[in-house]
Amino acid sequence: MIKTVAPGGTDAIEMRNVYAGFIARQIEDDHRIIALEVDLMSSMAMDSVQQRYPEQVINCGIMEASVIGTAAGLALAGYRPFVHTFSAFASRRCFDQLFMSLDYQRNNVKVIASDAGVTACHNGGTHMSFEDMGIVRGLAHAVVMEMTDAVMFRAILHQLVSLEGFYWVRTIRKQAASVYAPGSDFTIGKGNVVRDGDNITLIACGIMVKEALEAAEQLAREGISAAVIDMFTLKPVDQALIVQYAQKTGRIVTCENHSICNGLGSAVAEVLVEHCPVPVRRVGVKGRYGQVGTQPFLQETYGLTARDIYQAARSLL
Repeated sequence: MIKTVAPGGTDAIEMRNVYAGFIARQIEDDHRIIALEVDLMSSMAMDSVQQRYPEQVINCGIMEASVIGTAAGLALAGYRPFVHTFSAFASRRCFDQLFMSLDYQRNNVKVIASDAGVTACHNGGTHMSFEDMGIVRGLAHAVVMEMTDAVMFRAILHQLVSLEGFYWVRTIRKQAASVYAPGSDFTIGKGNVVRDGDNITLIACGIMVKEALEAAEQLAREGISAAVIDMFTLKPVDQALIVQYAQKTGRIVTCENHSICNGLGSAVAEVLVEHCPVPVRRVGVKGRYGQVGTQPFLQETYGLTARDIYQAARSLL
């Protein structure tokens, strides 16, 4: 069961500190936990964790393909490896290793892909991935998720310790908008209805959940009842929930900090075209690469704001 918080708040802890704290606690409880980094220790707040546990937090250098192979070998030896790097590098630079070493061999490795989409900000276009979830979503056995806030991230990480397989967890590094109250439970593969509605459904993930909630509030002021679903698992996507709300509201808007090709919008459209065709609008990045800028500037530039979602919804009504 999920519980939401009042809108407008920000997490008290950065997402990278959620990860670093989780790894430190898990290492204390289980010697099989190994955390692999690719020269991004300080970026993910892992410096102090490595100092305390130098044999279980390993900086492999800037060699993404090699670190995936290393993680696969550790998994085969009975360890439970977690790999972190930026989403652009965790997808584009080592896709063959994701396929061959992890998914094809069904190895037990968890990949934490940070700096999602426009949240890469001042790292610029080379580090700004708008295609990573589409790349990984094409693998047969991969589970693909995007984290919404610190409460969700912490809960999902704790689930991953006991789960077997290749899991891709897309996240930001810094503070997220607070959506969920502590104590919320999350089921991988099931979407969360964070706001109910009858006239239109906004399906979002990651930083776009906050924007969708703001758009729904704006629509409510005009007498339009908008449901908001946090579809944090893109693969396997929650087909039943998508169909349920397509039948209930008759209109869908998808909202993602990712290309509209092969990400959330595509996953939702695939379900609808086979099971319940309804009008759809996709809010996301449309045929562009990234650039340097602040997050508000980038969200405005790439059409990832509450206003863009509102306008997409209005175009369907």
